[in-house]
Amino acid sequence: MSDSVRNTMYFAGVALLIIITGFVQSWNTALFILNFGLISAIMALGVNLQWGFAGLFNVGIMGFVALGGLATVLVSMPATPGAWQAGGASVIGALVLGAATVVAAVILMTKMKASKLRSFSVFGVLVVGFFVYRGLFDPAVGLIEEIDPAATGYLGGLGLPVLLAWPAGGLLAAAVAWLIGKTALGLRSDYLAIATLGISEIIIAVMKNEDWLGRGVKNVVGLPRPAPYEVDLQSNAAFIERANGLGFDAVTASTLWVKLIYAGLFTVVLVILFVMAQRALHSPWGRMMRAIRDNEFAAEAMGKNVTARHLQIFVLGSAVCGVAGAMMTTLDGQLTPGTYQPLRFTFLIWVMVIVGGSGNNLGSVLGGFLIWWLWVMVEPMGSVLMNFVTYGMADGYWLKDHLLESVAHMRLLTMGLVLLLVLRFSPRGLIPEK
Repeated sequence: MSDSVRNTMYFAGVALLIIITGFVQSWNTALFILNFGLISAIMALGVNLQWGFAGLFNVGIMGFVALGGLATVLVSMPATPGAWQAGGASVIGALVLGAATVVAAVILMTKMKASKLRSFSVFGVLVVGFFVYRGLFDPAVGLIEEIDPAATGYLGGLGLPVLLAWPAGGLLAAAVAWLIGKTALGLRSDYLAIATLGISEIIIAVMKNEDWLGRGVKNVVGLPRPAPYEVDLQSNAAFIERANGLGFDAVTASTLWVKLIYAGLFTVVLVILFVMAQRALHSPWGRMMRAIRDNEFAAEAMGKNVTARHLQIFVLGSAVCGVAGAMMTTLDGQLTPGTYQPLRFTFLIWVMVIVGGSGNNLGSVLGGFLIWWLWVMVEPMGSVLMNFVTYGMADGYWLKDHLLESVAHMRLLTMGLVLLLVLRFSPRGLIPEK
């Protein structure tokens, strides 16, 4: 069997699983799986750029996904009335001052000779800068957060179309990735993984605690949408007439139509990113990245700047994850920092890349759809299985209660089992790298 035929069968099988879900459960569930499968495939592409192309072990994926969600708020939400006048300029000024303090300390460290004078000078600059920064920052934040804290209490955004937030999410994630990469990419393997995980947790902690930025754990709701609202469609006579003509009621038809619009937009983004990733993979730059991945010392001996190329691919992969994070927040309609858990945005995405095929963009897309379908469907399938197994047992019997309560853990069991089976029988993934 040729590779193209086998790959076509893989994707046809995943498509068939989604279609069966629509018939057996509901088309709303099937489209939910499709939309989040598209987003997951984009995240897997970003991780595959870093790991499959360059061998960078990044487990801070959720931090860049969260930055994409934050960009959606900063770009698309309207500015909070009175917030900028109350303390916006002071907050920006304090942040600029804080950055300038760090830059000044670095310049002193590099320009002055090693001595006690240099140590005292750097320490003095940092201490003075810190207290001046806090003196400007804290009062301004207090004034901003006092403005209608039940509904706003933050600066708000630029009020631009929400579709602009998707590339903005990529740019924000790329900028932060550049700062992280300049300090962390000197580390290798497990040390880099620990560093990226810690930094992503810092990003999440900042988003949870800085209410002036994105309302923290109070969440930002009511984000603008690139699709019409279901309520508006349900009051549209022409839409109701078309829905009835197809045999749907207005409520069902409106939810399906909105999800189809999202699916169309997400598909366009996935196709664009996939084509760009494929062109990069087969370009001289892509061959150079794989040469660096396979043998850094040989590549460096050939005159390649390994550190610069690692920084490049780290920024690109993080930007793709940022775009996916902005898309996911747009689909959810709200920013909820508390939901950015490592299990969902780190372990799960890595399983997608490994199962699909590390180093193969098509495999990452396949893994994104397949693993997300399993993640959603395993629990209801496990519930049916456990009810069948315990059918003849008396109510209240300890074994029956234990098996029914274990359904919630079927997801983790299944992900681990799938990962073990793939690593045992197809260690290079379902669609391996050529």
